[in-house]
Amino acid sequence: MPGQPTDQTQRDDEDVVGTIAELVRRAREAQRVFEEFGQEQVDAVVAGVAWAVAEPERARILAELSVQDTGLGRVEDKIVKNRRKTMGTLRDLTGAPSVGVISEDPELGLTEYAKPMGVVAAVCPSTNPAATPANKTMMALKGRNAIVLSPSPKGASTCGLLVRYIHEQLDKVGAPRDLVQYVDHPTKALTYELMRQADFVVVTGSQKNVQAAYSSGTPAIGVGVGNAPVIIDADADVEDAAEKIRLSKTFDYATSCSSENSLHVHADVYDRALAALADQGGYLLTAAEKRRLQDVMWVDGHLSGAVTAQSPEKIAALAGLDSPAARNAAFFLVEEDGVGPDHPFSGEKLSVVAAVYRFQTLDEGLERIQALLDHQGAGHSCGIHTATEEHARRVAERLRVARVLVNQAHCFGTGGGFDNGLGFTLTMGAGTWAGNSISDNLSFRHFLNITRLARVIPAREPSEDDLWGSYFERYGR
Repeated sequence: MPGQPTDQTQRDDEDVVGTIAELVRRAREAQRVFEEFGQEQVDAVVAGVAWAVAEPERARILAELSVQDTGLGRVEDKIVKNRRKTMGTLRDLTGAPSVGVISEDPELGLTEYAKPMGVVAAVCPSTNPAATPANKTMMALKGRNAIVLSPSPKGASTCGLLVRYIHEQLDKVGAPRDLVQYVDHPTKALTYELMRQADFVVVTGSQKNVQAAYSSGTPAIGVGVGNAPVIIDADADVEDAAEKIRLSKTFDYATSCSSENSLHVHADVYDRALAALADQGGYLLTAAEKRRLQDVMWVDGHLSGAVTAQSPEKIAALAGLDSPAARNAAFFLVEEDGVGPDHPFSGEKLSVVAAVYRFQTLDEGLERIQALLDHQGAGHSCGIHTATEEHARRVAERLRVARVLVNQAHCFGTGGGFDNGLGFTLTMGAGTWAGNSISDNLSFRHFLNITRLARVIPAREPSEDDLWGSYFERYGR
């Protein structure tokens, strides 16, 4: 009958369920062994996973394979990312308790015990097919969980090689190989089934996968779209800001969701800022060139993969930007004054292209930035280059974002930096503003269940006056 499932469809569904069930079964067996490891053994496992990707030769091979198979980014930068993110994450994990008693509060009579969640399903994007799965694996294993990675189809080869390297390290420290597995021929059906069978899901990538994770019936963390706006204030060190923007915007050809997508420049320093950006290799498009670039970047209203994480030379050729300055640019700037669907440059671009806005007062600039974030990038992050602490605080108070970076190269600081206090991660929550369950940087603590031992302590029962004294005094009883 029409609409009825065919025998082949049923067999395909059974194959999907069976394939994932076998991965999860093996993961559970390995996790039961791993659960008995002490803190020192767990930390050795985590260090081994980190070395699997951070060892210089492996970091290079993984970077080369990543760019070869995904066509995204730049090998030299992916080598740096594979090492920097892994080393930063290991720094954060080193010495952090995650086995047995992890905190004691004698005054409250509370003792906290860390317990594993079980089997983690980790969905990873093609933009960082080595760094992101390695990062999630380190965090999950720190909590004595097993992990099954579901890479993007383009990133599956890199993920497979990474898992092979990890298994070599697990053998060295005497840990089961099945603690870390991956879906070797990923499909949507296999990924969604993995979400259903696992104990916990963490997703970095497409919004469809994030939504699927939250509707899978399994506890989940998914992160929102980035579209980072960055402010250049009237008293900013314009030359320093321009250099940091160039470093961030061009790194790995803007694969990071944290790279600057729009620059909001105070009118008093607008011309100086554009000149400083030009000195850093930024090419400001004419109105005609902007139209040509827009036609290339958005096809039928959708951002084209032809420009995503590509070199400026390729983008210039695609858009017919023929002047010597354009052909030799490090990144591109387009002046913009609108926000929303009719102004596509106001959205996330995942390319070495940034929109430039002018503002007269900080409040005016923040109003437009919030509108821009409401259009795309809700909750993620914002940056400001300023010498005025009060202005930085006003940005943090006014904007509905999880992070505000001050005087930093945005893509290097948002996911944790050696010179700021944010934890290293490649998964940045954007809060309920973006439909996310967290608004902080993903850490190993998100992969722990906590048992709290509560003892009797001296009573702390308040009186009515303790609770309502000031209220009664002002408003009456």
